[in-house]
Amino acid sequence: MAEISDPVQILTVTQMAQADHLAATLAGLDGFALMQAAGMAVAEEAKRVLGRRTFLVLCGPGNNGGDGYVAAMNLLADGLDVRLYALIPPAHMKGDAARAVAGWTGPVRNFSELLNDLEHGDFDADRTGVIDAVFGAGLSRALEFPVRDAFAAIRAKDLPVIAVDVPSGVNGDTGAVDHGAPKCLATVTFFRKKPAHVLMPGMEQCGLVSVADIGIPDETLEKTGFAGMENCPPLWVDDVPVTHRGQHKYDRGHVLVLGGARLTGAARLAGAASMRVGAGVCTIAAPAEVQRIYQTGPAHIMSAVADTPAAFLELAGDARRNALLIGPGAGLDRADDLRAIVLGACGLAGRSVVLDADAISAFAGHADELFHVAHDHCILTPHEGEFARLFGDLPGSKIDRVKEAAKRSGAVILLKGADTVIAAPDGPKGEQCVVSTHGPSWLATAGAGDVLAGMIAGLAAQGVAPFTAACMAAWMHGETAWRLGPGLVAADLAEGIPGILRDWA
Repeated sequence: MAEISDPVQILTVTQMAQADHLAATLAGLDGFALMQAAGMAVAEEAKRVLGRRTFLVLCGPGNNGGDGYVAAMNLLADGLDVRLYALIPPAHMKGDAARAVAGWTGPVRNFSELLNDLEHGDFDADRTGVIDAVFGAGLSRALEFPVRDAFAAIRAKDLPVIAVDVPSGVNGDTGAVDHGAPKCLATVTFFRKKPAHVLMPGMEQCGLVSVADIGIPDETLEKTGFAGMENCPPLWVDDVPVTHRGQHKYDRGHVLVLGGARLTGAARLAGAASMRVGAGVCTIAAPAEVQRIYQTGPAHIMSAVADTPAAFLELAGDARRNALLIGPGAGLDRADDLRAIVLGACGLAGRSVVLDADAISAFAGHADELFHVAHDHCILTPHEGEFARLFGDLPGSKIDRVKEAAKRSGAVILLKGADTVIAAPDGPKGEQCVVSTHGPSWLATAGAGDVLAGMIAGLAAQGVAPFTAACMAAWMHGETAWRLGPGLVAADLAEGIPGILRDWA
């Protein structure tokens, strides 16, 4: 992957705390200077998103609350109506947060007054905004009275909320959401995003996330490390395959897809996507009984008979067929045969092997057999149910689980979802884990996963490294859906790929 300077790295709560401390050493910025910059950034974003209105600023007991005091001070200095509510008395604030309190010149109301004002005041969504600076990313306990009740009242009035760092009640490392947490219009975080900003359900709770530069130098990343990166073209655009006039079709790779006997559309969608993304040739190998279905499909996709695992593996033995896609629509009625195909395919040298859907589920209870033969040119693309069948209930965030799965299996893992996470098996480095959040909600449609698997296979066939191919395909998959808009069906996705490639060409 290419080196990038954009702030796409994702830091855990602990890593971000380390970055805060390192800022003093590397940039001469103490904690209060960072707090002042953070509070100013929150105030500016609040005005940008909500305009000039009354702001209710809710401040908690720690540094998140200190950020809120600074934001309130900046809003007040700009002539806005600001009402500050503190969870604890100002005199009880400590450290940098106490210094922030000293800069606030307006009245400080408590949360009992907040509940009363929300019940009896004339606040409405058109004239009032809320800044949630109660708890930061490190909160791991459930919200309690009076915070829980305050957010319930805010929700009942449908008041727009802007969160400082993460919404109160959202776990910064996992994205887990307390049922009382506010659903925010926007969230302002600092230096880099945290897992909660890119992992569901926290991502949905955050709304639009902006990352403010508060002066922490990028060099701190060399010491803190990072959990992963957010998927975007600068990570891999230099690796997008480029065609040349002297090439022939086999130079651009040959994808061999296992075709099922019943759900025949899945393999056809995948095959079409593999060629739309640039593979030179695609063959669907399927039982003789359904050859007519595959032969009457798109004229540019070839078909071949494969009634047994041995027949498929004989076709896969042709060195020109350098990317193998197994699983879409394969069916589990002959799971033993499906496992035999997968195990044999993984044993062929010089092949990239993409395993999707039933090719993963077939190994429920037999995971060790797969892990024994899997390698770093294998790409597994499960959804959550298929992932659990293979890896069980792994602990930690989705990022943690996918990293561990990649390490355990020896393969690249792409765990699908609105927060698709992709990890390579060669260590826990953040560079080897990417979170793709680019897909719109209407991408949740039958066959979309088959198209994604086909795109990965098509890119791998062209020589793109497996981890990079997965990242590239995931982003392009989402981008195509955005361009097509609501109402798309899976077949539309493959047809939309050339437009993206044309833009890059």
